[in-house]
Parts: sequence; C-alpha cells; structure tokens
Amino acid sequence: MLTAQQTEFKMMDCGTETLTDSRSSSSQDLKTLSEMDLRKPLKGFVDMRLKHPLENTWTLWYLENDRTKSWEDMQNEITSFDMVEDFWSLYNHIKPPSEIRIGSDYSLFKKGIQPMWEDDANKYGGRWVINMGRGSKLELDKLWLDVLLILIGEAFEHTEEVCGAVINLRGKSNKISIWTANGHNELAVMEIGLKLRDLLVLPPHQLQYQLHKDSMSKQGSVVKAVYCV
Repeated sequence: MLTAQQTEFKMMDCGTETLTDSRSSSSQDLKTLSEMDLRKPLKGFVDMRLKHPLENTWTLWYLENDRTKSWEDMQNEITSFDMVEDFWSLYNHIKPPSEIRIGSDYSLFKKGIQPMWEDDANKYGGRWVINMGRGSKLELDKLWLDVLLILIGEAFEHTEEVCGAVINLRGKSNKISIWTANGHNELAVMEIGLKLRDLLVLPPHQLQYQLHKDSMSKQGSVVKAVYCV
C-alpha cells in the first residue's frame, strides 16, 4: 500500500521497472523519472495479484473548449484508476499535454471530486499555480508527469488536503495548478507548497497560492496571491 507515511514510494511498470521516491532525495528521484522510457507500452497481461494499489482512487478528466456548452458540460470524465500499473497503462495510451488542442485541459482529481470551483470539496479551497509561459513541449510534459506522480504517490504530510491538479493549455501561456480543500489551513497549504517547490525543483517565488473565491470574483485577468514560495 502506498501511503503518505511511507518513506519510499515505489512504482512498477509491469513489474519490471521500479521507481523509488525517498523524501530525503526526492528531487533526484524525479530526475530519474524523466530519464525513463515513459512511452514504452505495457506488455502482456498483468496478474491482479501483482498489481500495486494506490492510497486513493483517481479520475482523469478532459476539457475541450466549446463556447456552445457550459463549463460543466465541457468536462469529460475519462476513467478512474486505483493501481500503479493502471496509471501507467492510462498514461502511456493518451496524448501528452503538449499534443492536445489549445484551450483544452487535463485534470486529475480524487474520485468523487469534479475539477470545478463549485464542487463541495473545492469551494473553500485554493490552488498552487505554476505559470509556465510557452516553454518547450518536453518541459511541459515532464512537469505534468512529475505532478501526477507526486499526487498519486501521496508525497505530502497533509495529503488529505489535496484534491487534484489541472493543466491548462492556452495560446499565450500554459499553467499547472494543484488544488487543495481548505485555503485557510495555512499549515497544510504551506507544507504542500514547499514540498511541491522542492520536488519539482522550482526557483523561488514561482509558486503562488490563490483562493478559489478570489478567482471566481476577480476583476480582470489577475488573481491576487495569498501565499508565495
């Protein structure tokens, strides 16, 4: 069982490749992830007894912009998974973010939580935002994968506060955000932000935390940041 209390996070691709994420050397371990052949398809049948369960069940969502539909109707629930091997099977058989249409989103949330501000699990929360500009496709895809591994690996002390993550593909700038349940739980919010900064090896002040209520009531395109790390 993968839990937030474990000091090692092991992921196996069909029982042949093992990834170990030690909290004391997490940055190096995420570097190791990027050096693996993540596009290699899963081979053969995996016996259920050999699968490795995740702490939570996660759901992948895809949004494709359509101005004739409401935001809720544009969200498409793709599939849910609760095993390490099922995550890799899904990841290896969908397009990476760099290959989906501009204006689209991928979202990964705990099962039962919709990627919307209004969802009961999100409405009192906020998000850590990484603005990426128009960086390289490789950098975009790698950072998104790292975020997914951090989420499903329960890398945080306050993992119960984590709701999910979203990547927004836009014409001028791409953005990745990690959503939490209670924006006023400063201890949990800061622990999650600092852990993200360290695991993703981000420069100082690139992560900003915004409350969903501020995003919903914003004037113009700028949302004030409550915290910054």
